[in-house]
Amino acid sequence: MSVNIPVIDLQAALSEDPPEDLLATVRAAIEQVGIVQFVNHGVPQQVIDEFHQSVGRVLALPRAEKEKLASPTGHPYRGWRQWPDDFGRLELERINIGQYDSAEDALAAGLSPEHADLFTHVNVWPPSEPGLREAAFRYRDALFGVGRRALALYARVLGLPEDTFPVGDDAYTTFVVNDYPTWTHTGTDADTEKLLLLEHADGSAVTVLHQEGDYAGLQGQRPDGSWQSVPILPGALQVFSGTLLANWTEGRLRPGRHRVVSGGSVTRRSSAVFINPSLDTVVEPLPPFADPEDSDFEPVSVWEQASRNVEEYLQVFGRPDQVAAWRDGRPYVAELAQ
Repeated sequence: MSVNIPVIDLQAALSEDPPEDLLATVRAAIEQVGIVQFVNHGVPQQVIDEFHQSVGRVLALPRAEKEKLASPTGHPYRGWRQWPDDFGRLELERINIGQYDSAEDALAAGLSPEHADLFTHVNVWPPSEPGLREAAFRYRDALFGVGRRALALYARVLGLPEDTFPVGDDAYTTFVVNDYPTWTHTGTDADTEKLLLLEHADGSAVTVLHQEGDYAGLQGQRPDGSWQSVPILPGALQVFSGTLLANWTEGRLRPGRHRVVSGGSVTRRSSAVFINPSLDTVVEPLPPFADPEDSDFEPVSVWEQASRNVEEYLQVFGRPDQVAAWRDGRPYVAELAQ
């Protein structure tokens, strides 16, 4: 029997006496799918709405204005980007926001000079939307709180202390907004079920996502390999288990594999906060899960993973002109077909 992606009342699940069937549903989902939808999660709807309305106004700007919001150094995880497919058709627009605006801000927050160097490439904030920065960081902090509560719940359903998974206040986070356009191309290359985001599992401990729009383009993979749409529920947040959580649990908790398919004449937007332990953490199976005689999981340095992220991305996905822009330290805007 296929396990579905459940909708879970987070407050009820974390209460003093939660229903056993509720906890059993969570346990089955995190062990076999790695994706849970949470409602009653404690994030005010106003926080969600203010951020999405603000970032929506930015994404609605004329393309010439958005091009000015590309990373000034060509960093693929800062500022605005557009993402064409091999035919030059727009697949998505993306806004990336670093945890700190600059290396100076990271140092002031207590990071070491080595770790602060990760933020040398600054965030890009649109002058036309002065409230976006505050709304974005408030939203990010709220979703981070949901991620920590989800990890506490996952420990509980496994019969472990709620602080089992060590994501503290000094966690390393990244933040991305994906805006998927309408897909109305016709002819032999119409690609009704075109993948706008390829199948993958996140490299985080957990990822907390909010989605809105006119179609359920997000799909999660069941244990039998089939795909289930993740319906858009107003106010719900999705939590994906990442590969670091799989490592911590010696594979007991499955990373949530997911993808995004096109939606024809309708649009979709999502925003995700990727939550990792602190940059100085080495992730390896925790004592309740570790098999010292025969582990399938090598230790993972969060710092090494974060510091290699850009180069590894460009090696796999970077177009020649994008790689050249990064090497030269100049903005990059992908060209679209006319």
